[in-house]
Amino acid sequence: MRFQIEEFGFKIGAALKLKELADRLNCRLQGDGEVEIRRVAGLERAGAGDVSFVAHDKYIAKLAGTRASAVIVTEQVARDRPHAAATSLLITPQPYLAFAHAVGLLTEAPAPPKGVDPASAVAPDVTFGADVAIGPFVAIGPGASVGARTVIYPNVAIGPGARIGEDCIIRSQVSIRDRVVVGNRVIVQDGAVLGSEGFGFARQPDGTHLKIPQRADVVIEDDVEIGANAAVDRPAVGETRIGSGTKIDNLVQIGHGVTIGQRVLFAAQVGIAGSCTIEDDVILAGQVGVANHVSLGRGVIATAQTGIPNSVDAGGYVSGYPAIDHREWLKSSAVYRQLPALRKRVADLEQRIAELEEKLAECVKPSAP
Repeated sequence: MRFQIEEFGFKIGAALKLKELADRLNCRLQGDGEVEIRRVAGLERAGAGDVSFVAHDKYIAKLAGTRASAVIVTEQVARDRPHAAATSLLITPQPYLAFAHAVGLLTEAPAPPKGVDPASAVAPDVTFGADVAIGPFVAIGPGASVGARTVIYPNVAIGPGARIGEDCIIRSQVSIRDRVVVGNRVIVQDGAVLGSEGFGFARQPDGTHLKIPQRADVVIEDDVEIGANAAVDRPAVGETRIGSGTKIDNLVQIGHGVTIGQRVLFAAQVGIAGSCTIEDDVILAGQVGVANHVSLGRGVIATAQTGIPNSVDAGGYVSGYPAIDHREWLKSSAVYRQLPALRKRVADLEQRIAELEEKLAECVKPSAP
């Protein structure tokens, strides 16, 4: 049984001749440039009309069995050519990057039609740039602005005074609170909240907690992507800022007053406590937690589930809790796996020492007069 084409690959956009795709991806073509390419698919599931890619050596062996019309590969893989001669090649130093561009060229993401849907609730003084697309049931408060060509999907809430730049994509169920500033080409995935109130309370003499109003600013710079159900909190004073080019995965928590630099990558379920400074090019893998008032220097990398209670200098590569140098953590992990055997060995040695001490005591016992 043949499933619909969407079952094994991305949804079809505009079909391209392979030679045109090669030109647009800046790849060298080896093969039939007249073949029509309709979608991107994995090596094993690809068929006629599909382009696939090899971005890692472990997938080279699968080339021989692919039915793709073309495969994006490196020069070395093209020379080795361990695949069917009928498969055309798109040759580039960076196959994964070319794949990313191919997905954008060959797929489509249906957007609301241009204009403001009549089912939306828009304050009279909201300003729109040219060619915006505002879906149904969007609420936009007084004094807000939306830049040119920005697409806002249904059921988005945008607060008073919020400013959204040009060429942004705001997915359904997003909440952008009052006065939040969003730059150009920003993508906000479904359910994210920008400008939620930070977690701040002052303990009172009777033991109860007085809420500290969190009403300061949130700024999202250009080319940022924020994943589904992520939250970016606003502080009581100052601002929370996310630098340009930063990419944030789903379910990430950015605390109040946090400053994040440029090109930072946060994987799913990262949590950044309040008043932290994250410098440029930091990478935090899944479920990394950073304590409040911590600074991470430029280029720091933390592996999955690392807990960071203290600041880390630029270029640090850390793991574990509390976070230590990754190489030291690997050594510690190797020891940890041996702990049961080491415990038994220590117990055996203690027993032997006790027996030797007992024998020694018998040997040195004074003779009776």
